[in-house]
Amino acid sequence: MNRKIIWGITVKELLMVLAFYIVSAFFYHLTVWLSVADVRKESSSLFGLYAFIDGGALQYFIFLLFTIPIWWFLFVRLKNSKLWERLVLHIVFLPFFIFGSQKIYYEISEALEWFHLVGSSSVWDLYIPGLFYLIQFGIFHAYEHYLENQKKLKLEGELKQVALKSELAAIKAQLNPHFLYNVFNTINASVPPKQEKTRTLIATLSDLFRYQLKATKEEWVPLEEELEFIKKYLELEKARFEERLKIEINVSQDLYTEKIPPMLLQPLVENSVKHGIANELNGGKISISIFKDNEKLKFEIADTGSGVKDKESIFGKGVGLTNTRFRLQKMYQSQMEILDNEPQGLKIRFAL
Repeated sequence: MNRKIIWGITVKELLMVLAFYIVSAFFYHLTVWLSVADVRKESSSLFGLYAFIDGGALQYFIFLLFTIPIWWFLFVRLKNSKLWERLVLHIVFLPFFIFGSQKIYYEISEALEWFHLVGSSSVWDLYIPGLFYLIQFGIFHAYEHYLENQKKLKLEGELKQVALKSELAAIKAQLNPHFLYNVFNTINASVPPKQEKTRTLIATLSDLFRYQLKATKEEWVPLEEELEFIKKYLELEKARFEERLKIEINVSQDLYTEKIPPMLLQPLVENSVKHGIANELNGGKISISIFKDNEKLKFEIADTGSGVKDKESIFGKGVGLTNTRFRLQKMYQSQMEILDNEPQGLKIRFAL
């Protein structure tokens, strides 16, 4: 029943609409039949009764035909438009629905010699379609609002679970980084001055743990701080790969004050190093590009590593990339794109 058939409509929703039309047609034409003497006379024979029933079904079938394109335009084509803009369009569609459906209904009824209201009574075939239009589209808008509200409630519930898990993880993680970077500082102080490279690496690693501890306490950090963290992480990786790892960071300083979630880029960069560059004998290059477009901050992390054919399979290789994708989807409504890089490797894109 909840299977979607077209334009996101489920079987259950379609049956509900059809039931609404059948009930509306029945009560409207029953009222007309009981209220107008001419209708009772016309329906005194069995043929007249069938003509009356067929005429009623025809009229509401025409309503449905007029409703479908209007609904599609407002709820599919303009789904992301503002509500007031879509409501204004009803001023255009309402007379089109009323007079268009009446004209077609009368012409077909007269061609088939079926009954329809005439004279001053025909005003009901203007008033009723107008009222029906307002009621049905009022229901459609209310139902759309209900679905959106249900999605928000579901998302809020998921975010609360994520926040709770993050809070528990933060509590567990606070001791280890704090203890470790203090130990690193102690070790660093004991390293002989001649081994300056070792001292630098230990200091850099200590800075990484310090930032990681900060990330458990803050929801947003300046982009500059996140980039400094990434640079230090890549410095440590470069000490391992040496000339096999090349790094390119393209970010305008105008964006340094932009706020982003902490520890957002590290899992993506780590994935590029671990599953891309590390597998290449001659190494490769990792490039990070961040720019602003249409008020959105756009990120692109690319590598010239070995690449992968099945893009979804990379989410099963570790929790970092999977968690980052979930984080983007649930907390920031952003989709992560996994693309092929040129001439080889992978490219990850997303926007905030």
